[in-house]
Amino acid sequence: MADPRTIADFTAKLPNGEDVSLADKRGKVLLVVNTASQCGFTPQYEGLEALWRRYGAQGFEVLAFPCNQFGGQEPGTADEIATFCKVNFGLSFPLFAKIDVNGPNATPLFQWLKARAPGIFGTRSIKWNFTKFLIDRSGRVVRRYGSRAKPEAIARDIEKLLG
Repeated sequence: MADPRTIADFTAKLPNGEDVSLADKRGKVLLVVNTASQCGFTPQYEGLEALWRRYGAQGFEVLAFPCNQFGGQEPGTADEIATFCKVNFGLSFPLFAKIDVNGPNATPLFQWLKARAPGIFGTRSIKWNFTKFLIDRSGRVVRRYGSRAKPEAIARDIEKLLG
């Protein structure tokens, strides 16, 4: 049986540890990304910010989840991560608390994302930082993009979902 859940059925932690419902994201197009500050793909923050600025007023949001599971590339505290992103990339979209995306402590949200949009050859695990999941306005996963997919390459897919 297909999983009837949508992103609205999940919560996420803010950097201060507060749980927030993702139900308030209903009706928006979302790009959910696991991020890291010391990764070769870290410059993608610039592209993510550009997408957020370009499409935010149309109902698009970036949900960024720092993760330290790949090469220890996100060792900082929530404050250090936020400062790094603001200073180096002018980030204005919110960062969530640092999480695990793979293994026994993977957050339920990322367990669901991986099940709804497996990777190459049907693999569920996330291979590296900056894996992206595109969510439509109904809260369903539309597509998964690997780390190498640059944010600007996703713009056309976002535009289609925004209508």
